Amino acid sequence: MDRSAILRLLHSATSLTAPAAKRRIVRFRQHGDYERFLLEWSKFDVPDPDASEAVRHLPSIEAFSLPVTSELLASAPANGIWIENDPQVSVHATVHKPAAREKGIPWGVQEIKAPLAWSSTTGHRVKVGVIDTGVDFSHPDLKQSLGRGINLLNRGTLPHDDNGHGTHIAGTIAAANQVHGMIGVAPRATVHPVKAFDHNGSAFVSDIVLGIDWCVRSGMDIVNMSFGMKTRSKSLLTAVNNAFNAGVIIVASSGNDGKRKAIDYPARYPQTIAVGATNRLRRIAPFSNRGMYIDVYAPGDKILSSWLRGKYNEMSGTSMATSHVSGAIALLLAYRPGMTPTDIKAVVKRSMLPLRGTKAPRLTGELDVMRMLQAVER
Repeated sequence: MDRSAILRLLHSATSLTAPAAKRRIVRFRQHGDYERFLLEWSKFDVPDPDASEAVRHLPSIEAFSLPVTSELLASAPANGIWIENDPQVSVHATVHKPAAREKGIPWGVQEIKAPLAWSSTTGHRVKVGVIDTGVDFSHPDLKQSLGRGINLLNRGTLPHDDNGHGTHIAGTIAAANQVHGMIGVAPRATVHPVKAFDHNGSAFVSDIVLGIDWCVRSGMDIVNMSFGMKTRSKSLLTAVNNAFNAGVIIVASSGNDGKRKAIDYPARYPQTIAVGATNRLRRIAPFSNRGMYIDVYAPGDKILSSWLRGKYNEMSGTSMATSHVSGAIALLLAYRPGMTPTDIKAVVKRSMLPLRGTKAPRLTGELDVMRMLQAVER
């Protein structure tokens, strides 16, 4: 790829007179071209400070996210780069309503039999990266459960939650306030909040790629991804693959469309553990995607957990089911350290409890922590 083509890309990205430009991810076929782009970018004189934010470096996949006009896209040298959309992704939760504090153990945590395992494992020292909307650092149920995180939307500040979804997920995974509040699945695990999603619960794929990269570099054992999108992304797959190859377990929600033959990405990638949702009757929740791509189901209907300003909220979605699975894997990893993502997935699938209902799928079932622990003893 020649220097003039690289400069055209950079000029397009930093020109605020191009409203038709759409955010896209540019990846280089040759490592040398990536290095050349990096060099030109470092020398590039940006006329407007706002424009400097337009180019995002994604070093783990040797790519950049930047606005690219349709004209430039059509003239891009096809032999030198791949260009794909940098679409927005949404969190996987449906309706929510404020709930009174319910002291003790929420029904989903009971349902997966987590309390029966606490005499053997509480998730101690297991690190769970939660790529989401951030977390409420002042919540009394989470104060003992939080580790260092990152705010990808505003690097200079803590990953504070301005939506509520991330705080809800963190509570189910690792809340630890037995006397006055609630208890999550793995109360001694540590949640590391990665804020990639804004107050509307939206993020660009490039933000998620950066979040996965941070989790790998920061030594996370598990990454919780309670979000998804309909389209496949090579950039997201590369980031997921990097994490998988580094031994990081990725747990992803399948989506809330009630579909039988399709689930959202990244849950659809085989390197993740894809989660569907059940209700109190141990049946698949009507909103949950289902079918052959689901690896395990977990409670996801009317789940009570922590919320902003020290409050509580009831939410439904495959997001909520995913946080139960992340917590359960934290219990398993503390009990049997060193298991690989492939080992973990095999144990989860081997130890599931068959679902209720005549139409329940035969090849999958509901999460059961005690059966998981017993499966690794065999």
